[in-house]
Formats: sequence, C-alpha cells, structure tokens
Amino acid sequence: MKIVYVITRSDVIGGASVHLLDLALGSSKAGHSVDILVGGEGVFNSRARDLGLSCYSLKYLVREISPGKDIRAFFELRAMLSKLKPDLVHLHSSKAGILGRLAAKSLGLPAIFTAHGWAFTEGVSEKRRFVYRNIERIMARFSDQILTVSEFDRQLALKAKVGDEDTVLTIHNGMPEVCSNRVGFTESDQIRLIMVARFEVPKNQKFLLEALAKVEAKNWELELVGDGPSLANARKLAAQLGISEKVVFSGACDDVPIRLSRSDIFVLISDWEGLPLTILEAMRSGLAVIASNVGGVSELVANGDNGFVVERGDQQGLIDALTQLIKSAELRKKQGISGQYRYRTNFTFDIMLDKILKIYQKVLDRTK
Repeated sequence: MKIVYVITRSDVIGGASVHLLDLALGSSKAGHSVDILVGGEGVFNSRARDLGLSCYSLKYLVREISPGKDIRAFFELRAMLSKLKPDLVHLHSSKAGILGRLAAKSLGLPAIFTAHGWAFTEGVSEKRRFVYRNIERIMARFSDQILTVSEFDRQLALKAKVGDEDTVLTIHNGMPEVCSNRVGFTESDQIRLIMVARFEVPKNQKFLLEALAKVEAKNWELELVGDGPSLANARKLAAQLGISEKVVFSGACDDVPIRLSRSDIFVLISDWEGLPLTILEAMRSGLAVIASNVGGVSELVANGDNGFVVERGDQQGLIDALTQLIKSAELRKKQGISGQYRYRTNFTFDIMLDKILKIYQKVLDRTK
C-alpha cells in the first residue's frame, strides 16, 4: 500500500506531529510505502528524516488563513499527489485536512482525515465554532473516513452533523513503549511536578501557576517543558506570585520520557483538547495525572483511579487535587500503577496501528 500523510505545520512538534511521525514510521515498518507532505521546512522535517522517512516541504501550506497562499497550496498539494500516486491520502490538522481532501478527491484518491480535536470544540469562541462547524460539514462529503482520537470528539462531530455514524469512527491515540519508564516510586519530601506543553492556547500554564501559589503545602517543585509565545508572560507571573524559585522553565526538550521518569506528578491544564499524547506518555511512565476535564481527557484519566480530572476554570478543584497528591506518596503510587495498567491495556501504539491499517484496507476495498 502506498500512503501519503499530510500535516500543516513543520515549525513545531506537537501532539498531531508526534502522532503522524509514529504512524508513518509504523506503517513503513509494516511494509507500506510512505511519504509525508508538510507546510514549510522546520523541526518536523528534520525529525522525519532522522527517522528515515520520506518528507517533502510545501511552500504555500500555512496555518493562517491566506486566500492567495491557500489557493496555491491546493494546486501544490494536487501536483505532489499526482506525482506520488498514492493509494490513499491520510490528512492531519485543519488546514491540511481541508485543502488535502479537496486535492485528493479532485484526483479520485481516497481521503482519510484525522481530527486531533475539532476547531469547533467546547472552549472555542462561538463565532469560530459556527464557522468551522459549517466548514467541516461540507468537508465531510469529501471524506472516505473521518477518524477522531476520542469518543468525545466523535460525539461532538455527530451532534454537529459532521459526517454520520459510519463515516466518523474513534481510534484512540496510542504511544510506543520506551525504555525509560519509572522503575520505582520515591518518597522524597520534595515532590516533583511536571507539565509538558507548548506555551500557547489551548494550554493554560497560567492557571496552574496561580493554583500552585495557593497550595498550602510548599514541598513541591514544578518543571514546565515547552516553548511558545506565552512563555515570557509565564516567567513574569511566576515571579509576581513569589514562586519563581520553585518553577523550572526547561524550554523545548527531546528527552521528555527521561524527564517524566524523574517526576512524581504529571499535570496538564488546558482550555480544550483532543486526546493528549502527553497524558499517555505520563501514564506510560507510571505517573499520577491531574488534568483539565476537556475533550477526551476523561477517556484517559478515570477520576480518583489513575489521577484527577478538574473542571475547566475550577481553581479550588485544582488546588485540592494538587494538595492530595503532594501530601500522599501512597496515593501517587496507587494512581501511577493504575495509569500504567490502563496504558498497556488500551493505549499502546501497536493497538492503534493495527486499527488504523485495517481502516486503510476497508477504505481501499470500498473505493475500488
């Protein structure tokens, strides 16, 4: 099978980027021919080539809405697909999903779109939800299959009349095993919290910092891994709250599994989500998780079992969850073990890859 993957951004490595690279590599190892098309030339391209994957840069595919560039991007995508002659095209991220489906269908190629969280999800402005909901309703007609990474997103699509029960299917994200999983649980007095996320919407490091400043227990330290446009403001806020000496800003890192293995609690505070890969990484590492109850998060974190889910905007709820886990080594260990079991039972990469490759074959059989 010859597969072309398409994603919009090359300048960052986010959840969708990691998912696509894992999937492309897994498909390649399974014996399929794989090419990747991505907007621009950045860290994504380097990572793909380091993995031995064929990756082409697209000059005009950009995240921002730009009618002139978007028209050029459509024809650029169409030309590349015509040249590569894939059996099917698998699209990731909103802009690539729109232009790529149009380009694929104009050539009679099967098109599969994965929604890594809808642009019309809860937490997004009503105006933006209205616009993207209607765009995705139209684009569903150009989709041979739509995959959502959470059942939350599938139900959101069906409620919005984006596709139907047969077109929209849920395949939860999965993560490969790594060798740096936790091998024990420390009972140190200094509790190490970690959040791995870019400093931009929908992530909300500000909310976490404000809650931590009000936690009565002070035997904690926080590592914030990631970069982005709101990083400078977060540094300033930590200083204003008087907790800067307890917060480490590590920037973008390529050794996240090792950093997770040295931590005690994983936190992810967001205004909206799809199905966060970073939570899966934390579960894989045996960490208790505190996360915002948005998107498909509750499909990963069973409240009170392998962590705590906190309602968006509930500062006291976040303070309470942080306090419980900071104070109890026994609870951290219990929830961490439970999370690791949930990961290995339901969210491994091999489980996800097997389901997606079966979808590819079904789509090809249907469209012959």
